[in-house]
Amino acid sequence: MKRVFLITFCLLSFVAFSQEDTTVQTTIQGMVAMMQGQVVQLAEAFGEEQYDWRPAEGVRSVRESILHIAVANYFLASKMGYPPPEGVDFMTMESSITGKDNVIAALKKSNEFVLSKISEEETSKLGEEVDFGFMKLNRLGGLLVVLEHNGEHKGQLIAYARSNGVVPPWSQPSEGSGEE
Repeated sequence: MKRVFLITFCLLSFVAFSQEDTTVQTTIQGMVAMMQGQVVQLAEAFGEEQYDWRPAEGVRSVRESILHIAVANYFLASKMGYPPPEGVDFMTMESSITGKDNVIAALKKSNEFVLSKISEEETSKLGEEVDFGFMKLNRLGGLLVVLEHNGEHKGQLIAYARSNGVVPPWSQPSEGSGEE
């Protein structure tokens, strides 16, 4: 009986230690998902007529900014070795997709894609160098760029929203608070 217990203990220990720790991927994936959720909320809060608004000539419109996030999700993943799904041409998305519903659908599809790729990253390979074209980073740095890029453009879209009288949904005043 002691032998069976010892063998079982050794096997369970081996299995526990042989499983890869994915704390980093899970944490980044959770943060990216939260950021993406807020970007989708903002995209949905804009009216259709506001999608072509831009703060100045030569600056991305609301639509272009949302699609830029989708493009970057695919671009960054592709540089890390994850080609976009069949039928997705991220090089033409920003100029070819129109209509609020189509823009939001494209954003959501890219969000789901990049989130699934974050979970596929192997901990043992996070230190490997990747050439993103604009800089060389390790794979962990690439995952952090996905997070940072989504955050950067969430901030841009908040400014766009406020300029158009749109209140970000998560900062709506609670009933009876009198705050915004």
